[in-house]
Amino acid sequence: MATHKTVYDNSFILIDADKKYNYQSELTAKLDSGIELFDQETINEIVLWKVNRYATVKGEALRLINNIHSNTTELDEDLTRNVLMALLQIKGIQLPMASTILRFRNKNIYQIIDQRVYRIIYQERRLKLKSYPSDKNLNEQIELYLQYLKDLRTACKHLNIPFFLSDRILFMADRRVNKDIPLDNY
Repeated sequence: MATHKTVYDNSFILIDADKKYNYQSELTAKLDSGIELFDQETINEIVLWKVNRYATVKGEALRLINNIHSNTTELDEDLTRNVLMALLQIKGIQLPMASTILRFRNKNIYQIIDQRVYRIIYQERRLKLKSYPSDKNLNEQIELYLQYLKDLRTACKHLNIPFFLSDRILFMADRRVNKDIPLDNY
């Protein structure tokens, strides 16, 4: 069995590239700037930095998100497509995260798409999302999400559960009934 190298190995040397740290550059700079008083937001950003899940949403994407009214109950598919296209082009945001942002913007028209809820409402077990950013792939993901919302509403009627709680109810139900079936990447 091969052993790993350490700084004490005779062959170990540092190269210039080792000194060029480039990880979550915008957030790293913010956290490195010397935050005087930590609050929960600071802790959240540190945790997100550590797990490499921080995404900076600015400009057009934020404007589009804010065009979704929190009290409406009607899905505007064109607006949704535009919001998702803007979000899915941001590094660190894939469809499950984008759907989470939408769900917290308006739970009456959006719900989170994830492996658990997906597999409990569909016969196919696996939520197939490709992470490479191409217009074709992004459009496929957007259409998949819009269809998912329709299918989720149908499941809600079948189960007599409120749509605005469906992602949570079905998440917990899947944990119970499919507890012995592993999820991808968990």
